[in-house]
Amino acid sequence: MASIGQIIFGSMIFLIVVISGLIIFILAIAFSGYPSTVGNLAEDVVLDCRFLSNSDNEQFNDVSITWLKDALRGVVYEYKNKAAQLQGQNTQFQNRAQLFSDAISMGNASLLLRNVKLEDEGVYRCSVNAPKVSGTTSVNLRVAAFSAPTFTRRADGSLFAQANKWFPQPGVSWLSQSGQLLNSSTQFINNTAGIMRVVSVLEGPVKEDDTYTCLIQNSLVKAIAEATVTVSCLQLMFTVILVLSAIQ
Repeated sequence: MASIGQIIFGSMIFLIVVISGLIIFILAIAFSGYPSTVGNLAEDVVLDCRFLSNSDNEQFNDVSITWLKDALRGVVYEYKNKAAQLQGQNTQFQNRAQLFSDAISMGNASLLLRNVKLEDEGVYRCSVNAPKVSGTTSVNLRVAAFSAPTFTRRADGSLFAQANKWFPQPGVSWLSQSGQLLNSSTQFINNTAGIMRVVSVLEGPVKEDDTYTCLIQNSLVKAIAEATVTVSCLQLMFTVILVLSAIQ
């Protein structure tokens, strides 16, 4: 039989293991990060922030909203007394940030950021104060560049895809209708500011009435485009289905 000392020692070890597990679990929650939004370079993006009341019919006419960005002086955008208050706005966001003023009374404090730039990347915090409601939420804006590919069938029967704007550099793969990986070659042509044009060729000959999938993906965004090769009125036609999705 185990002695009392052994039982106590074993119990202490058990408690240490349990407590350690709880600490790891708590740390995992604390550092799990914020909800992410991916902005497309030089285009507009919406950072979501919404506040709710206990009443489905309640409207908010007396509300203040402040958007801040971590490690940046000044506000991104501030709204109170039913008007924008931009005296303390950081110059980075002048004429580029706004709220959806018609939707504020319905609990929408989301921020529209125009003409997204690489330096916009970071953690944004939305603080709301309204009758019976107050709180802060955060969103991590990540910036990428992405575009849909266009397709061309070459004289040698190969299928040519080109996407004009990608960053960071993606990987490209082609799949058959059954999901089989196909032979292809891809080039990345640098444009300004490190943005690159993606040129990829699926080795032919491609078959009429078959569907080919071009997958372009980097660490932030995945684009899936399907090209179905058909012949109509002696002209080659492509039906393209594009799916763009952010990778969380």
